[in-house]
Amino acid sequence: MTRPMLNQREAAAACGVSRTTIRRRREAGGLPNSVQDEVRGWLIPVEDLLAAGFRLHAPTGPDVLGADGTTGGAGERLENGQGDVVVLRAELERLRHEHALVVAEAEHGRKLAEAEAGHLRAQLALRVEQLASQGEHIADLQQTLRALMPAPERAALHAPVPGQGPDGGRSLLEGAEVEGGGRRRWWPRP
Repeated sequence: MTRPMLNQREAAAACGVSRTTIRRRREAGGLPNSVQDEVRGWLIPVEDLLAAGFRLHAPTGPDVLGADGTTGGAGERLENGQGDVVVLRAELERLRHEHALVVAEAEHGRKLAEAEAGHLRAQLALRVEQLASQGEHIADLQQTLRALMPAPERAALHAPVPGQGPDGGRSLLEGAEVEGGGRRRWWPRP
């Protein structure tokens, strides 16, 4: 019984390789019994494919899955349950790809969180420094204010005297005596 002759496209699909690979092997003389047909193009005997080291119905990569999740092309033509293996391998590759995406997203999220935490730490340190500077400034202002305040013994001089000042109708300077140079004393006489 002779095996069928396949054109380059059919041979590529049956072996799980590209048409370019089959064409290169044919042009290099690796498929010596190939013949050119006017209608189908180059026809390659299956025996030549096997002799060249190709495996018929070899599983292809995960790109055999269609948009609906079913296999297309060579994967459907596999016999003895090998079609299920191709589907499972494709599903495994898809799941690995999804897992890699999830891991990459998580890593990216972690890096963003670390960057945000560093930014917040820097802002906190700057705010603490600003508050410390403001505290020092407030302490300086309080010290300046204390220096400008009258001493406690002078405070009694400026205190209103009963019966004098705004309540008594006289201020501290009213009735102050004028001394020898025409200058007026600012404190009252006791």
